[in-house]
Amino acid sequence: MALSIWLSLLMISLLGAMSPGPSLAMVAKHSLTGGRWHGIATAWAHACGVGLYALLVILGLATLLHQSPTLFKLISYAGAAYLAYLGMNALRSKGGIADKLATGQAASLAEAARDGIMISLLNPKLGLYFIALFSQFVAAGSDLSSRAMVVATPFMVDGLWYTLVACLLSQAGVLQRLRQQAQWIDRLSGVVLILLACRVIWSS
Repeated sequence: MALSIWLSLLMISLLGAMSPGPSLAMVAKHSLTGGRWHGIATAWAHACGVGLYALLVILGLATLLHQSPTLFKLISYAGAAYLAYLGMNALRSKGGIADKLATGQAASLAEAARDGIMISLLNPKLGLYFIALFSQFVAAGSDLSSRAMVVATPFMVDGLWYTLVACLLSQAGVLQRLRQQAQWIDRLSGVVLILLACRVIWSS
């Protein structure tokens, strides 16, 4: 896989992880109520779910590309439209992270890990996001190493990002600063997603 393509994958994986949503809320909940290690357990369990989604999607898209290039191209266009839709929603966002960082009673490490993997596996939008995102990367590289990179990158980015979130939220005063920057995170994600949608259409 070319370095430029991998850097695109890395950036989109990072912005996807950073976008406020139920996953961030779950990691924040366990970090704030159970402490740093509860947040880290939630983070890497969530990353496992992300990795599984990525693996299933890339295998399915690779098979589709081989069997029906025309249908693959249509899915790529639909994916581009979905990315543009996500981008527009992010640009219009008011920074909803403040409303999503719910707290509650502390759970065990096993319960924190369970919540982490379930919040990813039971989120259908995650599957749609990967289908939209991965179509260009499947087409760019069909060898085993390239596909492994496409799966490993979002897995590692997701786990490391939410580990950072868990560590930061264990520090006093960080939560309020995170809330203040949420709208800018949304806007940056929106711009990049729209640009990616344009790139998918251009490359198809």
